[in-house]
Amino acid sequence: MAGPDPYARNCPSRRVLDRIGDKWTVLVVGSLSDGPKRYGEIARRVDGVSQKMLTQTLRSLERDGLVSRTVFPEIPPRVEYELTDAGRSLRAPLAALERWAVDHLDGVLESRTMFDDALHAQP
Repeated sequence: MAGPDPYARNCPSRRVLDRIGDKWTVLVVGSLSDGPKRYGEIARRVDGVSQKMLTQTLRSLERDGLVSRTVFPEIPPRVEYELTDAGRSLRAPLAALERWAVDHLDGVLESRTMFDDALHAQP
């Protein structure tokens, strides 16, 4: 029997790729790469993420074993999120994606402009 095949529609590995390839996951993992953070710290770092999306992303990452959530018995309660060992193992590949996006941004924007100009120039 063959192993997981992310190219197969129903393979569970596809759902893992969906999770780690999600833009909010990339940014949340990146924001946690230097240590535990409270929800508000993550929200400030990941500019533009809605409260709903950040909550869903953190819950999904926790469910997948990539982030741990710790509630401290204080008044008011303090909650921190941090990467697990599995989550930390994602730092390098996701940082490479971030770096690629920054390094190639000018070329991508130029290509988009050329494509859109050519598209609009067609009769």
